[in-house]
Amino acid sequence: QTRSLLGVFEEDAAAISNYINQLFQAMHRIYDAQNELSAATHLTSKLLKEYEKQRFPLGGDDEVMTSTLQQFAKVIDELSSCHAVLSTQLADAMMFPITQFKERDLKEILTLKEVFQIASNDHDAAITRYSRLSKRRENEKIKAEVTEDVYTSRKKQHQTMMHYFCALNTLQYKKKISLLEPLLGYMQAQISFFKMGSENLTEQLEEFLTNIGTSVQNVRREMDCEVENMQQTIEDLEVASDPLYLPDPDPTKFPAHRNLTRKAGYLNARNKTGLVSSSWERQFYFTQGGNLMSQARGDVAGGLVMDIDNCSVMAVDCEDRRYCFQITSFDGKKSSILQAESKKDYEEWICTINNISKQIYLSENPEEIAARVNQSALEAVTPSPSFQQRHESMRPTVQSRPPAARTSSTGSLGSDSAALSALSLDSLVAPDTPIQFDIISPVSEDVPGQAKSAGQSGRRTNPFGESGGSKPETEDSILHQLFIVRFLGSMEVKSDESPDVVYETMRQILAARAIHNVFRMTESHLLVTCDCLKLIDPQTQVTRLRFPLPSVVLYATHQENKRLFGFVLRTSGGRVESHQTSICYIFESNNEGEKICDSVGLAKQIAFHAELDRKASEKQKEIDRVKEKQQKELNKQKQIEKDLEEQSRLIAASSRSNQSSAEGQFVVLSSSQSEDSDLGEDGKKKRESE
Repeated sequence: QTRSLLGVFEEDAAAISNYINQLFQAMHRIYDAQNELSAATHLTSKLLKEYEKQRFPLGGDDEVMTSTLQQFAKVIDELSSCHAVLSTQLADAMMFPITQFKERDLKEILTLKEVFQIASNDHDAAITRYSRLSKRRENEKIKAEVTEDVYTSRKKQHQTMMHYFCALNTLQYKKKISLLEPLLGYMQAQISFFKMGSENLTEQLEEFLTNIGTSVQNVRREMDCEVENMQQTIEDLEVASDPLYLPDPDPTKFPAHRNLTRKAGYLNARNKTGLVSSSWERQFYFTQGGNLMSQARGDVAGGLVMDIDNCSVMAVDCEDRRYCFQITSFDGKKSSILQAESKKDYEEWICTINNISKQIYLSENPEEIAARVNQSALEAVTPSPSFQQRHESMRPTVQSRPPAARTSSTGSLGSDSAALSALSLDSLVAPDTPIQFDIISPVSEDVPGQAKSAGQSGRRTNPFGESGGSKPETEDSILHQLFIVRFLGSMEVKSDESPDVVYETMRQILAARAIHNVFRMTESHLLVTCDCLKLIDPQTQVTRLRFPLPSVVLYATHQENKRLFGFVLRTSGGRVESHQTSICYIFESNNEGEKICDSVGLAKQIAFHAELDRKASEKQKEIDRVKEKQQKELNKQKQIEKDLEEQSRLIAASSRSNQSSAEGQFVVLSSSQSEDSDLGEDGKKKRESE
């Protein structure tokens, strides 16, 4: 019965503990909220007092507003004091009693329960040992120890049980006190707080609040009137700006401006995040002099992206996105890929950066100069007259000469030289020669000037330098130089003896790109070796084109723009079968045109010396073969003489051995001769045969 009744009391104590914990958390939230309200009220009063020290960019000094907020700060400060007093009363009258009950009384019950359980276990263990005492052999010492242990554990259990039962009985009274005392303190604190508030809210404060409410209504009416006017303005702007909402407007209605030297707008910038992965970030870009700037959203000012003086810009294909172009700095160390929103912005950005790269912005009227430069580019690709028309235009006529004007010798000389230079263009580049702007792989189309050797076109090179199943043809080459180039175009030329043909080809290709709006350039890696020149795809490492080095008969760099260079390739085939044709290829590099030409010249020198060494080596090998053949013949003759001497010695030895038997044979021979004389002629013949 005692154990059963104890279980009921323990269950009741556990329920009281659970409920008190929940009530304690609720009251603690009230206390925390009151503290937060008191601190927030005090902070609000402090901020209102500091309003007069603030300097707003769009707000002037408003004394009425400042004095009004100072009055509010004074009242709120008094309310903050009332809230602070309420917080102190809640801590003393509400939180202290319930905290004491929770931390002291309930923990005491738990401690006594654990001690009682330990004492009960010790008593059970002592009784168990006492019950195991043997009745046959008695050890008085062990029996005394076990008896003492039972006595001690039973006494300890009884005393612990009495204290534990007393605490459980007292808990029923403490429960009522711990519930009523905190609630009583909470209500008294609230009543005191409301009394202090009613004393502070006087009639003068009510009048002040009424005046402030009237002022707020007047400000609201002004705001409604201003909002109505702004709404009307917004509607008018929406109607006027409707065509601008299209992301890619019609270029016929909104043509691109090609004479700009300043440009600003949003672009998507490509950022590489891994070996093959990348991300795009939208930022605001603008030009400032010869610099390209960018400004992220939220930044106060823009940051430098790249110096675009003498830079290069080209259209590129990037991740299946439209309107992408790449800007490369003059030294080639920095490049950036950007994406425009529309074709109009795309063309304007490329033209603007091209104009800035020529430093047109430094002049007084940059747009006029840009217009003249673009017009010159248009005129540069107008069809040139034929030889006969030029000859007729150069023939002096009386009607075309001014009657009263006399030209000086220098002027006539200049006109004659200009005419002669114009005439000499036909000897360099044939009129109406087609220009090829893209690289066509020899796998897909037979391009004039491309030597297709088996296993060379379209073969992937190993970027890690590991040898595969077949040995690369340039593995034994002592010269390996790699350059980053962009293909501008190629065209057939009539001469390959003067660098002027390269300069004229550059002029015509650049002018044709300007007139036809061809901004796209294919970037490749140019590999210069002692055997050939290779154009390699930088991503797939596939050889796009291969130019045998002996076929490269001329190479030159632009006289002013050192980034431009070209070379002439002499090959068999072309427009007329069984005739050699010359094709000039023009490239743009990262300010390394002279280095590429020097590298090609070095490769040709190395190839020339290698050819001389090869011929000398072949000649020496031929001499060695002749000497070896002569030596073999001499050795053979000596062997024959040696064999003859050996045979002669053998014959001499055999002659000496047979000399002794020669005399006996002579007697027999003489007798035989006598017999032969008797036999007659037939017998002699028979004997001779025998």
